[in-house]
Formats: sequence, C-alpha cells, structure tokens
Amino acid sequence: MAKKVLVVDDEKLIVKGLRYSLEQDGYEVDCAYDGGEALSMARETEYDVVLLDVMLPVHDGYEVCQSIREFSNMPIIMLTAKGTDMDKILGLEYGADDYVTKPFNILEVKARIKAIMRRSNKYSNKEKEDSKKVIAGELTLDSESRTVEISGEEVNLTAKEFDLLELLLTNPGKVYSREKLLNVVWGYEYPGDVRTVDVHVRRLREKIESNPSDPKYVHTKWGVGYYFKG
Repeated sequence: MAKKVLVVDDEKLIVKGLRYSLEQDGYEVDCAYDGGEALSMARETEYDVVLLDVMLPVHDGYEVCQSIREFSNMPIIMLTAKGTDMDKILGLEYGADDYVTKPFNILEVKARIKAIMRRSNKYSNKEKEDSKKVIAGELTLDSESRTVEISGEEVNLTAKEFDLLELLLTNPGKVYSREKLLNVVWGYEYPGDVRTVDVHVRRLREKIESNPSDPKYVHTKWGVGYYFKG
C-alpha cells in the first residue's frame, strides 16, 4: 500500500513540485493550501508524514502542528523560510519531528521522509502476535505497538520522542552524545543543530517524568549527553 503524504503550503508552485516528485516515487499525495484545510484533512486521514509550511493563511504552521498533536502522533516535518535557530526550535517545541529550511533540495526532503518512515512502524496496520515490552519501574514500552505507559496510563509520544526513549531505555546506563542521538534516532547524517535533541529530551521528560527538573528515567551526563536509568 502506498504511503500517504500531506503537503501543506500556500505557494502552489512548491506544492506542485513536491507532489510531482513524491508521486514519482510512489507516494500518495494530498495537498492543502491553508492551515484550516490542513487540519480538516489531518483529522480525516492518518498520514504517514505531513510536510507543513510555517507561513500559512487561516492558521500558521505552528498552530496546525500543535492542533494535530492533540489527536495524532503522525510525523510532521516543518518547511520554513525562516532560518533562525529560534524558529527551528519553536517548530520542534510545538511537536514537529523535523524541519527543512527553504529553499530546500527535494532530495533532502525525500531523505527526511524516508528516515522518518523507516522508524515510524506504528502506522502499519499489520497485527503482530509477539509483543516486545520493556519495563522500568512504572514505565512500560512496547516496541511492537509503539506505545508507552506510565502506571498503566498511556503516554502520548511523537514518533521521534518514542524512538529517543526506546533507544535510551533498551541501552540503560549507556551515555549517548547529542551528535550520536541525531545520527541514530533521526536516521541519517542530520545537518541540524544538536539543540534538536535537547528540545526532544525536554518534551519527553515533561511527558514521562513526575518531576521533569529532577528526572527519574532520562538523565543528563553533563558535558557528554543523555542516558536512561530506571
């Protein structure tokens, strides 16, 4: 079954180019030209990835991203003409998994999409009999269903947040540098800032830690990186 991509941008030439290129690679592509339309489509269809521009009519990309996160963990890649670090980090804070700065190379966009899809198996409908669960204290991670529970209550993680937790949890005590996490979790030689990792760790802690400022699970090795200790 073809993977579904939602392209959201008010620049019709960009949408046309992305759609053509992605369809050539076998993707099924839907298009939206404003934030309101994008939200409606995302509510109706569980996309394998959303390419979301920041500067949009009706609702901007940040608002759309934040709203999607209220009902879905579908991967979101922000497309932004704003090249400042704050703009990039802001997109991640609102729940985006990745970002690409305009003007972009279509090959780079495709690489980002493939990297996310390789690791986002939760969007497959294939049922798997043997559940692979890892338990640490009150935290339970199921790698097959890609779900996380704290004291029996499911925690709503994005694809990248889950990948980050899964890597750390299945390698307890091992300290990963930010650069290594970018390479392993994002799945390619990531050209972005290592602060991307810091943002995801902060969001992850806010969801799984009872006291994010004094974490029980995801710890910092100052000057080195992050590690898991249950």
